[in-house]
Amino acid sequence: MKFKMIKRFAAAGLAAVMTAGLLAGCGGKTAETNSSGDEIVELTWWQIGDAQKDQDRVIEKVNEYIGERIGVKLKINTAGWGDYDQKMQVVINTGDDWDLCFTCSWANNYLQNANKGAFLQIDDYIKDTEMYKNIDGRFWEAAKVQGKTYGVPSEKEIGSMPMWVFTKEYVDKYEIPVDEIHSLEDLEPWLKLIKEKEPDVVPMYLTSSYSAPIYMDLIQNPVGIEYGDDTLTVKNVFETEKMKSTLETMRKYYLAGYINKDAATASDDKSVKRFVTKGDGQPYAELVWGKDLGYEVVATPIMDTYVTNISARGALTAINAQTKHPEKAVEFLNLVNTDEYLRNLLNYGIEGEHWDKAEVPADEAAEAKGKPYVYENKIKLNEETRKNYSVSYWVQGGLFNTYVLENEPVDKWAVFKEFNDSSVEAPSFGFDFDLEPVSTEVAGFGNVMDEFGKSLYTGSVDPKEYLPKLQEKLEATGIDKVIEEMQKQIDEWKASK
Repeated sequence: MKFKMIKRFAAAGLAAVMTAGLLAGCGGKTAETNSSGDEIVELTWWQIGDAQKDQDRVIEKVNEYIGERIGVKLKINTAGWGDYDQKMQVVINTGDDWDLCFTCSWANNYLQNANKGAFLQIDDYIKDTEMYKNIDGRFWEAAKVQGKTYGVPSEKEIGSMPMWVFTKEYVDKYEIPVDEIHSLEDLEPWLKLIKEKEPDVVPMYLTSSYSAPIYMDLIQNPVGIEYGDDTLTVKNVFETEKMKSTLETMRKYYLAGYINKDAATASDDKSVKRFVTKGDGQPYAELVWGKDLGYEVVATPIMDTYVTNISARGALTAINAQTKHPEKAVEFLNLVNTDEYLRNLLNYGIEGEHWDKAEVPADEAAEAKGKPYVYENKIKLNEETRKNYSVSYWVQGGLFNTYVLENEPVDKWAVFKEFNDSSVEAPSFGFDFDLEPVSTEVAGFGNVMDEFGKSLYTGSVDPKEYLPKLQEKLEATGIDKVIEEMQKQIDEWKASK
């Protein structure tokens, strides 16, 4: 049984003594070893998110365990959500000493860093590992850049599932048929109702991170291929009829007072009463959002779920191309993604302090019997100490070997697996865009989107006036050249399939 592992760890932890190794010459550095005499190497791991008060204590516990198991100890460095991208650019470009880092399609850009040689190619290292056999092959497919693998994906939801998130209080009060609400336009009568009946409530609460529903695989924002387009025709999203209509609707809602006036610059203020907002969904996301907000919410999908390279690259851990310990780094990542005790220690903190095991009700256990990724207990978080160690679990590794919270179904991860298995691959899934021929042009997109994207998406400005300005700047940046190059590459990719 997997839980015997914990007992073995406890015994090993009591017996383990970090002994002095041989000196590497006069005045040399003393090597740290475990109870088996194996040298312990330190791996520096950069993670996105805020530093936790009890992080050092948790990592000390982690190091006791992995030091004995695989001869590794960790040093964790963190950078906040808004700072991580810039921080990692400095860390990577200045040649800092590090071993592991969080990377994805939206922070510490996986594709760009892999292309420029910052990340280690790991195909030969992972091919015989347990994690390589266990993780859904589509995650590994998305992790490939020009046919080579440069990161270990965190197995979680694989598809893009944007959702409208409604405050349940108002849904119940006005008997709103949320299951029938999907498109942006479907919201209108209910936004009007809330505006009239609930003057203290923001009908549609948005922040600067909001993007309007996009029915496209944005391979290189704002360029991509519309969902369902088997011709694989590359387009500028702002030239599609769907986006033009969406921006007009957002403007109409803004002028009607349905949207908060500071939407283009706002950060999420959980004290603001809201009827609906938008979230990136997954199975049981309502439980996560509700816990975060402090009240119940219900959600409905905006569109069909599609698997794209971007969605499947939602979270990975990469290894520094210059690391001195590639084998140990892979061995450690394999342990994170396969070892139940280690994964939950990293995820929730120390058992008995930050959390305790909670029993699974007998009827729930019986109903879930035989399903994959179902464990013998749930997690009860300690309300006093949980704030001292609360990390985003997908940053560190896969979800499927973590325990579920006591208010979550015990078969949560089995449902996630069903969700992943049923998600449809976009026609462009698996295509990698080589940025090199148009890197200068692509680099300019970010500034243009920063200037216009937030205000247009939130309806804060008139698209009739500002959309032409956006297009003009994109054209000056070279978007036509990018579209032409992407179309050429995707045609070649399609012909080779």
